[in-house]
Amino acid sequence: MSVNEHRPGFHPGVRVRVGADAPRRSTRRAFVIAAVAWPAVTWVDAAFAQSKQKPVVIGWLATGGTGQSLAAFKEGLSALGWKEGSGVVIETRSAKGQVDQLPVLAAELAAKKPAVIVSTSGVTTRFLAEAAPNIPIVQATGGDPVAAGHAASLARPGGMVTGLTTLPTELREKYVELLIAITPKLKRVGFLIDGNLRDPSRQREAARRSAAHYSIEALFAQAAKAEDIESAMSALAKQGAQALIAMPSPFLNAERQRVIKLALAQRWPLISESRRWAEEGALLSYGVDFLANFRRAAYYVDRILKGARPGDLPIEQPMKIELVVNAKTAKALGLRVPQELLVRAEKVIE
Repeated sequence: MSVNEHRPGFHPGVRVRVGADAPRRSTRRAFVIAAVAWPAVTWVDAAFAQSKQKPVVIGWLATGGTGQSLAAFKEGLSALGWKEGSGVVIETRSAKGQVDQLPVLAAELAAKKPAVIVSTSGVTTRFLAEAAPNIPIVQATGGDPVAAGHAASLARPGGMVTGLTTLPTELREKYVELLIAITPKLKRVGFLIDGNLRDPSRQREAARRSAAHYSIEALFAQAAKAEDIESAMSALAKQGAQALIAMPSPFLNAERQRVIKLALAQRWPLISESRRWAEEGALLSYGVDFLANFRRAAYYVDRILKGARPGDLPIEQPMKIELVVNAKTAKALGLRVPQELLVRAEKVIE
């Protein structure tokens, strides 16, 4: 007798299916439960994986304040789907006008191993390129990266630096022309230069060319620290300067309120690059829209985060130059602004 014949209810010749169907029904129930639970399991797995994913780190290095420029950059990022606090962390460093701190701050950012670093000037680009040679760098504003040796060409940078250039050498040669339009009897112009620049002679050469073109005497003074500015401007006053040009630089831009105050005390017409100079009391400003540059820098960061190589992204030149006239300052200095300048101005401060 077989073993099955001893089981209760066993009848020879009759195939019993109860024992065979039970595992199948159990398997079907398990499959249905698993099928229903699958979306939930998948979502939990995805959420868990996402929670473990490290946020994208973007570096930011500035010589001075970061308020408006950083806000404009974040605005540009948000429009492209990158929102701070939602998978994106922006590590900011500012030298607060102390240029000698930039190498240390650049090294700090490099140690964070960001996916990309935004440079706010040509000076910060130089220190970042030295501290983080293998990290993509997007220059939002600053001089020509090709002339600085950071790129092979504007069209094909080829290295780790890309972004935008304000080409200040070409712009600054218009400063004397604009001052003469308002002060036609001008004979001697003071040029205040940032002593932290690697090669200040380039700015001097551009200033001399412009002054010579209008038969104006060019006077020069340099300042590398905030406490140097007053003595530099006093030296220009002793040489007989009748107006002041603050040559473009992150350091002088960070100290613009000090420069403006001292220039007004000398009753000097003053011109510089950023519109914030004119908005805060200088007679004129002439340069690119910096906030537009910082919004545009977000485009480069977006491309790099999506896999583009910085060396393949062409460096953009300024498309729009804006003139801002402070008519209130002109009146205080007893100057008349020609109508053609008022018409050309992007903004006139009354």
